[in-house]
Amino acid sequence: MSNEWLDTIVVGRRDATARIVVLDLVSPDGTELPEFAAGAHVDVLVDSTAGLVRQYSLCGPPQDRTRYRLAVLAEVASRGGSLGMHRLREGDRLRISRPRNRFGISDRARRHLLVAGGIGVTPLLAMAHTLESRGAEYELHYCARSREDSAFLDELEHNPRVRFHFDDGPDDQRLSIAADIGPPESETAIYVCGPGGFMDFVISSARDAGWPTEVIHKERFAPAESAAAHTADGSFTVRLAKSGGEYEVKEGESVLDVLLAGGVDAPYSCQQGICGECIVRVLAGEPDHRDDILTDRERADGMFTTCSSRARSPILELDL
Repeated sequence: MSNEWLDTIVVGRRDATARIVVLDLVSPDGTELPEFAAGAHVDVLVDSTAGLVRQYSLCGPPQDRTRYRLAVLAEVASRGGSLGMHRLREGDRLRISRPRNRFGISDRARRHLLVAGGIGVTPLLAMAHTLESRGAEYELHYCARSREDSAFLDELEHNPRVRFHFDDGPDDQRLSIAADIGPPESETAIYVCGPGGFMDFVISSARDAGWPTEVIHKERFAPAESAAAHTADGSFTVRLAKSGGEYEVKEGESVLDVLLAGGVDAPYSCQQGICGECIVRVLAGEPDHRDDILTDRERADGMFTTCSSRARSPILELDL
């Protein structure tokens, strides 16, 4: 893994809901943490012995570099990440990566529509902080099962730009694509984050309403396809342009797995096709994109995720 780990200390811990914990992290020596832009996330080394790494969005104001704030939902089917984070207490040390961001605020938009589902509010909260500081035009639509399941109510419910949509509330306050998103508008961008089904509904509904794909920005916490789908289909050869090495990628293997097994120093992090750390450029061949992070423009420009995508051609040459 291509991470430079930073040591931090948990200086604040509170239960925002029965299942969401909010953690404040600072540098051990009191120095400022690396700067980040709204929408960024960090890798967290939850368990160094097991090598357990998870990605969490930074939800505090980006202009405050004295601390990072994370909000973590205790997943029912947790593989150890969220439960490990919930066990943290003030004074505990935690190793994190430098912030990375593939979900930033569009510099082409004048108006911004933020649509959050549950814990998906975390990166959008940082965006709201930034847009507020800029005096920019935005709306945050926060969808949750109930008020009791909603974090950050204390800092959001008095903001006139925030609309809450609760599953257990009256029908007239539930999210409506027609009323809350509306028809496409020039210089307006949509940002969506939350559970997969929620995101699929918002994105497909916005597209059906005529919103262009390029103005809909998204970040998933889990891949839309299973790991098996990422490695299905026949074998092909990966050729590395810089080293000249060639590696056969068989069905059931990912390009990244094969490269790492061959001793190649290939970048990676989440291994699910959602963080973007493993992206490399394709120099020749036809890729079969199976990630959920690259835009159509990036794919056309030759970008490729080694952890989840494959090849349609017999040989795929990569800029490695």
